[in-house]
Amino acid sequence: MKDFAAIDFETANQQRTSVCSIGVVIVRNGVIQEKFYRLIRPRPNFYTRWNTAVHGLTQKETNGAYEFPDVWSEIAPRLTGLPLVAHNSPFDEGCLRAVHALFDLPYPDYTFYCTYRAARQVFGKSLPNHQLHTVAQRCGFPMNHHHHALADAEACAYIALSLWNNESLQLF
Repeated sequence: MKDFAAIDFETANQQRTSVCSIGVVIVRNGVIQEKFYRLIRPRPNFYTRWNTAVHGLTQKETNGAYEFPDVWSEIAPRLTGLPLVAHNSPFDEGCLRAVHALFDLPYPDYTFYCTYRAARQVFGKSLPNHQLHTVAQRCGFPMNHHHHALADAEACAYIALSLWNNESLQLF
């Protein structure tokens, strides 16, 4: 599989509907073709200290941002026919489903693949953990801005491309 979109969400609080930023990296024929990063005004629109400590975003940065439907209308057409790849895909898929439900948007039933699970299969116990930054480093991708949605999507895309070459990989 050489065509996919790597996706990453950051959230403002513990609710999956509170997406406050999105990063998307579109790969075609094994080459990165497009990158998108957008801030999103979250719902509910409040930030926990913990979430801000993780990604650095606050209400000040996103109060003037568009809400999810406006941002998604720009991104969704570029994803047509592509599977989505995320590191710990249940989180990102959960966010995507939650905001679609919140805004009563039809959900296109995207196919998700998980680089976290794939990394566990390929690397096993040879890594101390299978967190994004650890796996990215093992695959030769420097993580300079971990928990920035675009940087995380780029790392995920790089990991997916690296793991694609492993013929024993069955979780993709």
